[in-house]
Amino acid sequence: MDSCFIGNPELRAEFTARGAELRRLQVAQGPDLLWNGDPEVWGRVSPVLFPVVGKLKDGLLLHGGNSYPMGQHGFGRDRDFQLVRLTRESCTWSLKDDEATRAQYPFPFELRITYTVEGFTFRAAFEIRNPGTKALPMSLGAHPAFRWPLPGGQREGHRIEFAQPEPAPILRLKDGLLDPHPSANPVDGSLLRLRDELFAQDALVFDQLRSRALRFSAPGSLGLELHWEGFQHLGLWTKPGAGFLCIEPWAGLPSPVDFDGEFSTKPGVMIVEPGERRAFSWSVKVLPRN
Repeated sequence: MDSCFIGNPELRAEFTARGAELRRLQVAQGPDLLWNGDPEVWGRVSPVLFPVVGKLKDGLLLHGGNSYPMGQHGFGRDRDFQLVRLTRESCTWSLKDDEATRAQYPFPFELRITYTVEGFTFRAAFEIRNPGTKALPMSLGAHPAFRWPLPGGQREGHRIEFAQPEPAPILRLKDGLLDPHPSANPVDGSLLRLRDELFAQDALVFDQLRSRALRFSAPGSLGLELHWEGFQHLGLWTKPGAGFLCIEPWAGLPSPVDFDGEFSTKPGVMIVEPGERRAFSWSVKVLPRN
């Protein structure tokens, strides 16, 4: 199946098999909360980042003395997943290793993603399984692009309120790789006032994140409340002036500009032992206009 949808009286979500990507999240009889995927600006909507987050140095994954080509954010977003379960309010997609993936990533794996809607809440749950006999190094990230401005709001006035104060410095990118030198944090206590110039140097990378929840809102708009589990980092990104804001829970980081080691030792990489499973999730709840 190339696509499917799930829904209830409050929310409707649509997906494509390519990347098991969420393409629409619509309030019943109301607007889509997601970016429209305009290819002239940025053609994706909510890609799944696997088995890397961001770029690897020189576009190469190093393992066991060999190098493997790996594009930005990995191959998961460009592979067709298999739909293994579909109900009115949930669907589950699966991606397993094959000859093509092993040419880039020489490990057996299974990635399952289950999407559900319950009331005004949408949830994405990820499970990574290692069916092999050796350790599985991996990273995983979500990359949902929400409309900015949100329905009913003006672009100026949008804000992110973190669940906790976020005083730690952040990291920035150089040509897609992580600059290891800390940068000033634009968050004031727990409040980040959004403006385009924040993203003139690409994404904001929170690698010392305290919060596991935030609220994205503006006066007069619908609000979005996001929660995540298992993801230790967070990226915020847009193209200045574009009509979206990506709020990205990550379990992993781009390669530092000076990192030349094996993939399994790269900062942010997680190790899944043989027979082990790891779970991650994020959710978004639609809040009434304020």
